[in-house]
Amino acid sequence: QVQPVESGGGLVQNGGSLRLSCSAPGRMFSDSAMGWFRQAPGKERECVAAISWSGYVTEYADSVKGRFTISRDVAKNTVFLQMTSLIPEDTAVYSCAATLPGRGPSCWSYDYSSWGQGTQVTVSS
Repeated sequence: QVQPVESGGGLVQNGGSLRLSCSAPGRMFSDSAMGWFRQAPGKERECVAAISWSGYVTEYADSVKGRFTISRDVAKNTVFLQMTSLIPEDTAVYSCAATLPGRGPSCWSYDYSSWGQGTQVTVSS
């Protein structure tokens, strides 16, 4: 099964920025909504943001509104998560996921059928 692949994680200071990328080969997932989720140690996985296949519709968790921006480059078949004003509470493994083709963006994990391996984001205080 083809999985999306995340990149761009790392260590950043409190207040810093990072941009995560999620890509797939060819046109895989080009007709799917995509979502970013995160999971911190000892906590449940939570939705961060989601975007429609067209890129025109987005959804965000309240905890990241105004700080994170999800976008997608349709030509490059890549989804981005621009994270600014990072705080230690944002530390987690960030994973991207794809819905089945034609589905809308969602912050419900069970709407997603393909998951990446994740990339670690650590925000130091």
